[in-house]
Formats: sequence, structure tokens, C-alpha cells
Amino acid sequence: MPPPGPDHPITLEPAKNRWRALFEGHVIADTNDALILREANLGPVVYFPREDVAMEYMGRTDLRTHCPYKGDASYFTLRMESRIEDNVAWSYEAPFPAMGQIAGRIAFYPDRVEVYEVDDAQVNPHRRHHDDLAREDVDQIVQHTDAGDGHSQKDRWPPNVEGPDADGGLR
Repeated sequence: MPPPGPDHPITLEPAKNRWRALFEGHVIADTNDALILREANLGPVVYFPREDVAMEYMGRTDLRTHCPYKGDASYFTLRMESRIEDNVAWSYEAPFPAMGQIAGRIAFYPDRVEVYEVDDAQVNPHRRHHDDLAREDVDQIVQHTDAGDGHSQKDRWPPNVEGPDADGGLR
């Protein structure tokens, strides 16, 4: 196995954004954990974690190929509704050590499956990380929520605690 080098550079990096794969109008892969492989003069390849691929539509085929830089690849056929795309995706189950991060991940031929980057905020406008939801946001929601009689709930319930004491407990 020749290692990647100046004559055949290969880089592997975590994707900064969410990625999807679309086939026949159906999202068949969706992840925030994609890896982008850039190899020599070839276009970038997005590798999806297998758990983020709809494997129920995928069937392993007999096709095997060998890459002197990555190892042996196995292939998958995609069956959805009346469409069958043979050998549309591949995976390196046991790649060479230098490419170990792609082990078991799935990549799709982009001319047969639409692979695209997604702005997570556009597809999940209401998603917020737990740490991002500050107490002040909750208070604002409660204060501006109608109590049922057209008035704010702000004055309905006085706090039942004073706040943390010096030991971190509630008084």
C-alpha cells in the first residue's frame, strides 16, 4: 500500500455542516457527522455514518474493488419504490490504517444520488441546543403567555424560591 503523499494527496476532515443524500425525492441519508475525503485530482467525497443512512433501502452487491490508498471497497444497490440503482454506494469496511476514519461509512456516487450540504438552521428552525436555551428565554415565554383571561402570566405566580444560597442550595 503506497501511503498518501505529495504525488497522491488524500485529506480527511469532519464536515462543518449537515449533509444529506436524496434519491427519487426521498432523503436516504442525513447527518451532522459526515467526513469529507479529498483525494488528488478527484472531487470531494462525503462519507456518511452508516447509522445515518436508511440501510433498509440498501442491499450489498457482489462487486468489490481495490484502491491502493484506501483498501477494498464493497458496494450497495439502492431499491426505492420502482427504482433500482445498482452499485450506487460504497463502503470500506476495513480500510488501510491511514484511512481508518472511513471504516464502515457509506459514500454515494453524486451523479446518481444527490449529495448536498444543508444549513441546519433552515431545516431545523426550532432546534435549540439545551445550553443555548437561557433561563431568561423561558421567563420571557412565560411572561408573555396568556393565562387564559387575556392577561400575562407574569404576575400570576410569585417565585417559590429566593435563589441559591452560599452552599448552592435553595432557600
